[in-house]
Amino acid sequence: MNFSRFYLIPISGYQYLSKMLPSSCRYYPSCSEYAKWQFLFNPPHKAILYSTLRIGRCNQLFLGGIDYPLVSYKPPKRLQLIDIKRFCGKMIIVYWLVPHTQNNRFYAIKDFDATTITAPLAS
Repeated sequence: MNFSRFYLIPISGYQYLSKMLPSSCRYYPSCSEYAKWQFLFNPPHKAILYSTLRIGRCNQLFLGGIDYPLVSYKPPKRLQLIDIKRFCGKMIIVYWLVPHTQNNRFYAIKDFDATTITAPLAS
């Protein structure tokens, strides 16, 4: 069972309700979007820690700015990359993983052209 879905439902509900209020987050992506990305890519204990730290930084003592989540990702083996179904149609890219200076650490950047959300890459 995927426990990240348990955490994503309240975040999605908050995002739905917060559309009615003026935006007040100092960062891009917003704190709720940041938390959503953390739960998609990281285990729940890490996602809770990183999301809590980010919400703690979202106040007038910090300047804000662009702060993409840093996630762990281990690429699949080469034999797993060969999948006939993926070569027979259009591939939809939802997140771009930009390498960080540390090994197996990436910045998760959402593609604005993506229309569907796929399954999380790592758990």
